This record gives sequence, structure tokens and C-alpha cells, in this order.
Amino acid sequence: MSERSMKIKWLSQAYRLDQRINSKIDQMEHLRALATRITSHISDTPVSGSHNDHKMEDTIVKIIDLENNINMNIDRLVDLKHDIMEAITAVEEPDLQLLLEKRYLNFQTWEQIAVDMNYSIDYVYKLHRQALDKVKIAKRVQ
Repeated sequence: MSERSMKIKWLSQAYRLDQRINSKIDQMEHLRALATRITSHISDTPVSGSHNDHKMEDTIVKIIDLENNINMNIDRLVDLKHDIMEAITAVEEPDLQLLLEKRYLNFQTWEQIAVDMNYSIDYVYKLHRQALDKVKIAKRVQ
């Protein structure tokens, strides 16, 4: 794997983690909706046993576990974005910093970046290559 590819992979970690967090949030919303249906279903039926109570408890436990997992991932994302920001800040040219921030911290597409920076897409790619050549990734985070 080339040095540029390794840098792209490292810089892209935040995007992948952000996507996983969003997926887990979607899962949690689905579980909450399910819990709401279970609650309304339980209240409509006469109390005849504890099967539905356990189902509700199991769903609540799953929601809490998922929330804890999401919170841990959010903490990791904040730390990762901090590390990425440090690497970007070490690049001296403001345009290269901006491009890296837009791509790896704001998760913008190349097209969005080109429009925002008022450059052609080809020039944005060229700047990106230049920026990657200037990014230094600490050995501890590789």
C-alpha cells in the first residue's frame, strides 16, 4: 500500500465511524419504535403472565446497550477528529488545510469542495495530492 493510500485510509476513519454511529442510531430508533408497539400491545391485553414483560425488558436492555455503544463510538469519533485536525493543522498552506478539513472532517464530496473553493474538480484532485504529501501522521496512530 502506498504512503498516500495509507494516509487516505487513516484520514477516512472518521467518515466510516460517523457512518457506523448513524447506522446504530437508526437501529436504536427502530428498537424504540418496537418498544412502543410492545408497550401498547401489553396495555391492550389482560395481564396473564410475564412473557410480555420479559420481552419489554429485553428490548429496553438492548436499547441501553446500543446507546452505550453509540456513546463510546461518539467519544472515539471526537478523539479521532482531534487527531485528524492536528495532522491537518500541521499542513502550512491554508487552501490545503481547508480542502482536507472539508473532505475528512466535514465529509464533503469532491464536487462540493470544488464548488465551495471555486476550483475545477481536476484542480481539487491536484491539491488533494499535494495536501496528502504534506500530511504527517504520527507513528502512534498509524
